[in-house]
Amino acid sequence: MSSAAETSHTDDLAPTTPFRRNEHSEAMNITDSPDRSVAEHVRRYLATDGRDGYLEGGTTNLILTTTGRKTGKLRRTGLFFGSDGDRYVLVASGSAFGHPELPNWYYNLVANPEAEVQIRADRFRIRARTASGAERVRLWDLMTAQAPVYHRYARMAEQEIPVVVLEKVS
Repeated sequence: MSSAAETSHTDDLAPTTPFRRNEHSEAMNITDSPDRSVAEHVRRYLATDGRDGYLEGGTTNLILTTTGRKTGKLRRTGLFFGSDGDRYVLVASGSAFGHPELPNWYYNLVANPEAEVQIRADRFRIRARTASGAERVRLWDLMTAQAPVYHRYARMAEQEIPVVVLEKVS
């Protein structure tokens, strides 16, 4: 098993915490990232509506909750993001150097593109898609300008790193 923060979501390793989607829903169990530092970041972010954690690692962060493609369980992680008009942009690089696998959150979005995002105190549903062609190049440039570490990830990757576009749904 990989130790990469976003490449594995093993139920026995990840803390499970209650989460309210909105005031009309029941409390739900969501499994946080198995990487303890990421899970702690998520907890701080949620407890403070992003006052602690929105700007982390030198850039903006959001909380993404996906549906596991194999288990159907909710999975939550914190990720760097960029903005492109009214859309949000993610880079599916994983977070540990030397781990060429794409992160599970990316595969979860490919299998089920509808998910939930929290940016600061604002929670909303999104639909995700992978950018391609000229759009991918433009958004990759946007994200690498914001977080130059992605250049290092790209040098170590065995494939082109996907760039993901998130669009709000009603």
